[in-house]
Order: sequence, then C-alpha cells, then structure tokens
Amino acid sequence: MKLSEALKVALGAIWAHKLRSFLTLLGVIFGVATVIVVVSLIEGFNSYVDEKIANIGTNAFAVQKFSIEDFSSIQAYENARRRNKDITLEDLAAIRNRGGVIKDAGAREQEQCELKRGTQNLYAVSLIGQTFNFIDIENKEIAEGRPFTIAEEESLRMVCFVGADIADRFFPTESAVGKSIKIDGRPFDIIGVAKAQGTVFGQSRDGFATIPLSTFLSIYGSRRSLQINVVSTTAATYLDAIDETKVAMRTRRKLKPGQLDNFGIITPSAINNLREQIFGTIQTVAVGVTSIALVVGGIVIMNIMLVSVTERTKEIGIRKSLGARRRDILSQFLAESTALAVFGGAMGVFIAYVLARLVATLTPIPTSLPLLAVAVALFVSGSIGLVAGVYPAWRASKLDPIVALRSE
Repeated sequence: MKLSEALKVALGAIWAHKLRSFLTLLGVIFGVATVIVVVSLIEGFNSYVDEKIANIGTNAFAVQKFSIEDFSSIQAYENARRRNKDITLEDLAAIRNRGGVIKDAGAREQEQCELKRGTQNLYAVSLIGQTFNFIDIENKEIAEGRPFTIAEEESLRMVCFVGADIADRFFPTESAVGKSIKIDGRPFDIIGVAKAQGTVFGQSRDGFATIPLSTFLSIYGSRRSLQINVVSTTAATYLDAIDETKVAMRTRRKLKPGQLDNFGIITPSAINNLREQIFGTIQTVAVGVTSIALVVGGIVIMNIMLVSVTERTKEIGIRKSLGARRRDILSQFLAESTALAVFGGAMGVFIAYVLARLVATLTPIPTSLPLLAVAVALFVSGSIGLVAGVYPAWRASKLDPIVALRSE
C-alpha cells in the first residue's frame, strides 16, 4: 500500500467518526496548546530581558558598587557591603584617562522627585542625574530638542531632558521644549524630550526627568555611589575594555594581586546568566510538567485505536482476504493514529497562538511564538501518535483473516 493510499483510508476512518475523533484529539490539543503557551511566555520573557533590561548600550557595560555575584547569598552581600566602596567621580576620571580600547565613560545617579507645572503635580518621578555623554552611551533617541551639553554640566545649569510621559502630561497640546517645570520646588528649563520607549512589565519607561549630574549632586548631595557606564571602541575590543576598566579601578583603589574587587562590573551576559540561574530550573520544570498532558493524549489515542481495531476486525479480515499484507494493515492504522495526533497538534498550536496574543494584549506579560517551537510541537505530536499507534497497528496486522471474518 502506498503512503498516499494509507492516508486516504485513515482520513476516511477519522471522518466517519467525527465526534469520537475530536474527543480523542482533546488530550493532544490541550497538551500542545499548554506546552506552546508556556514556551511562548518563556521566550517572550527572555527576549524582553535581552531587549529592555539587559540592553545597557552598544558595546557597553556598567561599573557599580556591587556585582551580581554579591547578591548570590546574604553572606556574600554582607561581605561585599563591608568590602566595597562607593563609585565616585574620581573613579570615572580614572576610567576615562585609561583610554586605549575604552571609547567613553559616563556616570549617573537617580532619586525620586516631585514635578510641578502650575496646578499639576507628579509624584515619585524618577529623577536622573547624569553626565552630558550618557545619552549617547545609552543610545537613547530624541523626539525633539537636545540633551544638555558639557558646558551646561560644568556650569551647574538648571536644565532638564524629560521622558515622553512627562511632556504629554504637562504639555499635551504644545511642545515642551523651552518651557519650565519645577523639580522638588526648583525651576528647570526643558531643553529636550526623549522618544517614547514603552513599558517594562507594565511599568512605563518614559516617566523620568534627567538633569546634569553636577546639578544633581549639588542639590541632593555628593555622598552617594554612582553608576558608571563604559563603552568599548568596537565589539571586538569589548572584553579588553572590561579588563582595562578592572585594571584602572584596582590601580586607583590600590588593590593587591589576589585581593577581591571592591566594585562590580555588570554586563548583559551577567544579567542573562542571573536570569538563567533564577528561572532556568523553573522553565525546565514548567515545560516538563505541561508535557505530561501530551503523554496523556498519546495514551488516549492508543486506547481509541485499540477500540477501533476491535470494532473493525471484520474489515481487517476482508482486506486480508483480498490480498492486503500485514504491512498494509500496519501502515493503515499507523497513518490513522499519526494523522489524529498531527491534527490535534495543529489545533493546539492555533489555540496557543490565540491565547498568547490575548495574554500579550490584555496583560503586561510579553509573549513570543518562535517558528521552531511550532515545528517541534507538530513533530512531537506526530511522533506521539506514531508511537501510540504501533501496538494497535501491530495487533491489527496479526489478526488471522479467517478468525476476523467470523467475528461479529
């Protein structure tokens, strides 16, 4: 029997018992849908972290008071708290003066503030003090106006660069550039507005105001630890720039060989490694648990196929008496079980796609449905159908045609 003929016979048998076939498929449908939804949530979360959280900047990394490893345990944090020193402007100067593969470096610090314009107030707004070059390091896009200059930073000018949410709230029908707002009661002139960046897990990234770091430190005090972002000259010199930064920091702080760093360097890969440590096991377990539904679906298919063999014993006897070989009967029932599973897998993928889109639309939870996951889901569901149909098909092919013809 040709494969096309076996599929035709299988599809005819499936169509002849539409309700039973659909009920048989439910296990595979829900199994595939559940696995695909979980995978899409995991992939969406990972992509989200890469794009919006781990994206420090092109060829950039951060120097902070603590490293990610310092938060691995309470003891590690306590040791780091006693050992690590604040990151200062002197550290920034040391890194900048290192030169070589270090293209640029900038510093920032932030605080919560109150913004006011006329009778309108915004509370708990993120106020960021940063060096003039930080916007270039972050690759932040400008919607209108400009960022502040080095001259404005050195002269402690009262100017600010705001996010799209601030501009829309205070100046919904006009340009915010050239207007004035009060930050914690002090007047600041708006010189630029950032392009909208969207949200991170439902929290807006556009509700901020940025002022020169020198102005920030003069108002809110300089006894605080900064964050320094460093950029390498090229992607190829990225690791060398990290090494140069470590050398500059250790030299300035007079650390001896063998002494632990009393500062932290944060890279996108370090953030992703932390994500893997926290969520990797959870993701594996989640996919494993939801995959149980696929096994249950396979058992249901096997059970129904055994019932089908019993019901169609006389049909099998007639086919054998007309010359059908054992492998023909085997092919017929394997094709039927595989087709059932593939149909169920396809329906499960469609349901998963709809659910993923609903989740992404109605909640801040990101989703992503990679084509590879769809292909794997269809392959796995078809394989489960094939395996589930092996025993029933073997049993059908072993039937004696004379005994089969006598059955009622």
